[in-house]
Amino acid sequence: MFGKIKFAAIIVGGTAGILWVVNLPYPMIRQPVAQAAPLLLLPSFMSMDLHYRGAIDSLEQADQLISKATSIADIERGGEKVKDAKKHLEYLPVWFLGYYPQRYCTLFGCSWKFTFDEFEQARQRVARLEAVAFQDKNALVPFNEAQKALLTAKQEYQEAKNTKDREIAIASWQTAIDKLDQISQQTFAGKNSQTQLAAYKRDFENVQISNFIAAAQEFDLEAQKVKSTNSQAASELWQQAITRLEQVPNKNPRYLDAQKLIAAYQVKQNTVVDQRSSTLIEAGKQYALAAAKSAQNPPHTTQRWGQIGELWEDAIQQLKRIEVTEPSYVEAQTLIAQYQTNLGTIKIRQQMESDAVEILNEANKEIQRLIASPPTDKNQIRAEIQGVMTQLNTIKPGTTAYAESQRLLTLANQRIQQLK
Repeated sequence: MFGKIKFAAIIVGGTAGILWVVNLPYPMIRQPVAQAAPLLLLPSFMSMDLHYRGAIDSLEQADQLISKATSIADIERGGEKVKDAKKHLEYLPVWFLGYYPQRYCTLFGCSWKFTFDEFEQARQRVARLEAVAFQDKNALVPFNEAQKALLTAKQEYQEAKNTKDREIAIASWQTAIDKLDQISQQTFAGKNSQTQLAAYKRDFENVQISNFIAAAQEFDLEAQKVKSTNSQAASELWQQAITRLEQVPNKNPRYLDAQKLIAAYQVKQNTVVDQRSSTLIEAGKQYALAAAKSAQNPPHTTQRWGQIGELWEDAIQQLKRIEVTEPSYVEAQTLIAQYQTNLGTIKIRQQMESDAVEILNEANKEIQRLIASPPTDKNQIRAEIQGVMTQLNTIKPGTTAYAESQRLLTLANQRIQQLK
């Protein structure tokens, strides 16, 4: 019994040995066997078929997982599939490409074809996906570091007790955003960071603007405390406040608030630095305000326009006392230019009023003369009335004489109609 078992084992072992030899990857052995007994090559063909399908399936899965990744786990899984595809390709014999078993395929109906070009393309695809997976994994390192740094900066900003600490946290926040912005957008981490960056930058800008305004207000409070004892230190504090506020971009909703604060702090700064010129500017503005109020609700008499013009001249004279060496000189010159333009307008209105009154008076004298001694000839009367109407038509709106001129024109026109 034992002998039979031993004999059977020898037979099986010998058969296995023969199959192993004929399935070795050597064309000089496989080619004659493929022509005479292709069934003996069945194990190697089954193995090739298995690895061929395994390589194709693994490549497709890897491509889907990496190119359409939705999480880090997809990248990891995709990398594993690339490794599987690479192993399957290593088991596919390149030597087989020139010795395809036609007789074997005739007998058993091969359902796939394997060419050298396909093999090379598969290898290139594996290399590409392997590189993409490698880059994606590498990009996750700065992505995770930047995310962690950003969260830390936010926490530090919330816990900050003063402007200095807040600005240190903001600087770290900006650095974290810059790191995220530098990650290649071709990677999974880069695509994720780009979708988040818009929100990060918006939050950062809001925090930065809030800090600019909060810092400026803190500097203002400090300046108010020391202005009576140290005007130079107060001026420097207000300058720091202004510098912070000037960084608020004009597209930001809080830009106008920042500009109002800048204007207020500049006035305070000028007050402590240049008391004399500040007083002169304030005096000039008071004269200008009085002139503007007096000019409301025209028309006014020639005398009234003259008084308004004098107020503008007084405002200009106050501002002209500010020397070129004084800090407020530029502001004073700007106001002088505005006030001189207003003064010119007032002088035009005054002259227009004077001319209108004079014309009206002349017209009235002519009318009285016609009433006292009217010509006997109708055509002559009509011509003299037309002359008076021509004079009255030169009186411009906005003068005290305009309403009366219109009334006289109506009466003159009626008189002409009666003479027809």
